[in-house]
Amino acid sequence: MNNSLQFLKYNLKKYWGYDNFRYPQKEIINSILSGKDCLVVMPTGGGKSLCFQLPALLQKGLTIVISPLVALMENQVLELRQKNLPASILHSEMKKRDRTFTLNLLENQKLRLLYLSPETLLSPPIWKIISHPNLIINALILDEAHCLSQWGDSFRPTYLRLGAIRSSLIKSKLNSSQMAMKKESMILPIAAFTATADNNTQKIIQEYLQLSNPKKFLISPYRDNLRIKIKTIWTPRSRKKQLINHIKNKNKQSGLIYVRTRKDSENISHLLNELGYQNKAYHGGLEASIRRNIEQDWLEEKIKFVVCTSAFGMGINKPNLRWIFHYQTPLFLSEYIQEIGRGGRDGKLAEAITLISEKTGFFNPEDKNIKKYFLQRRIKQYQEALKIIKKLPLQGNIENLSRDKQVYLSILNLSKQLYWLDPFNYQINLKNPQENIKFLIQKQKKLVRLTEEYMGTKKCRWGFLLDAFGFPQGRDFSCGKCDNCEVSIHNNFK
Repeated sequence: MNNSLQFLKYNLKKYWGYDNFRYPQKEIINSILSGKDCLVVMPTGGGKSLCFQLPALLQKGLTIVISPLVALMENQVLELRQKNLPASILHSEMKKRDRTFTLNLLENQKLRLLYLSPETLLSPPIWKIISHPNLIINALILDEAHCLSQWGDSFRPTYLRLGAIRSSLIKSKLNSSQMAMKKESMILPIAAFTATADNNTQKIIQEYLQLSNPKKFLISPYRDNLRIKIKTIWTPRSRKKQLINHIKNKNKQSGLIYVRTRKDSENISHLLNELGYQNKAYHGGLEASIRRNIEQDWLEEKIKFVVCTSAFGMGINKPNLRWIFHYQTPLFLSEYIQEIGRGGRDGKLAEAITLISEKTGFFNPEDKNIKKYFLQRRIKQYQEALKIIKKLPLQGNIENLSRDKQVYLSILNLSKQLYWLDPFNYQINLKNPQENIKFLIQKQKKLVRLTEEYMGTKKCRWGFLLDAFGFPQGRDFSCGKCDNCEVSIHNNFK
């Protein structure tokens, strides 16, 4: 494989029209082409997708891209197809004829990139095709890799089975006499990409994907055009008033309003529509076709803003997003920085505003109640996992279990009570189950406390975030633009 700089730049210009790479795109591409595992933490809008799309086009065989959301996959595949590049997608919402067409391309090895979710990849019919000895696979890509840590032990348990994929694929390919003669050709690198991963998340990604001495590319999430403000409110009425006043001033600019629950998404959207501010509610409970239509209406600015849960926005590129308004406090900093990071991708000023209840929550316990609800629900799941472990065989196949039990298996996997023999078969290995589950619960509480500390800090907002996500410069950092820095500058001039 010719991966010289001149060759890479020629193909960059040919397919994407760019003259030069941004750091560290070239370095990541070279690592993938050299068969090395990678862990890439790069801010939204930093050009992550090019880092795995370009090497896929320069090699024979298939690059599998595992991605969490249909909208995210469709956007990338559409852009590739517009360039006449051999890429496709598989998901449960496809029409039968489109699915049949893609499967035909896959089986005849006419694709270079295939996008699918963890659940689709590990559905038995698709896995049978992917693991066929004659199908050449040259790389596995996990896009939005923080989802493995964030969702793997809750509603997307398949994520924690991904670590068993590489060894199973290599084994299936080496059963072929052709491949057995050239074992070194089955390096099969894994590259994990995300915009957000603190030290703990990086460790989980590395351990549960079974990355081998990965090359790490950790780029600061700081954006000097993203101005952060936290506003304390005292009553439910004050919370609504702050939002309405904001919309009055910003209703001609593109924005997002984040809430924590589906019910709040519907209620706040209805309230603003009644006041004459046209918008849509968006959450994971809507049908896929409705979600796609809302996304398209927002991208085309038929509506200026969406009232949404965390289900909205991942991977959707809207450069002129001018404001992000958190009507309620996020539970974790990982989701918060993901959500505010969608603003101002065009380099122009964007605002990120969060409303928080005063500390006691006496007059408005909304934030406290939401935090308590989600934390208690997670703790209950962990405790249920301890009960279910006694009812499961020490070895088994996940296809024989209900979805609820599959979630419990993921919790046991995360607490090191279970490991995967392959992507479908597990083995339970009991070792201090009470202590290990207790550790997971304490870790969840610690992450929630960290968000509370951030909302109440008097230091630079960006400095706090950089420090929390493992960037040493955060300890003494001052952005000069967040609400805390503005107060500090004002006091210094008194």
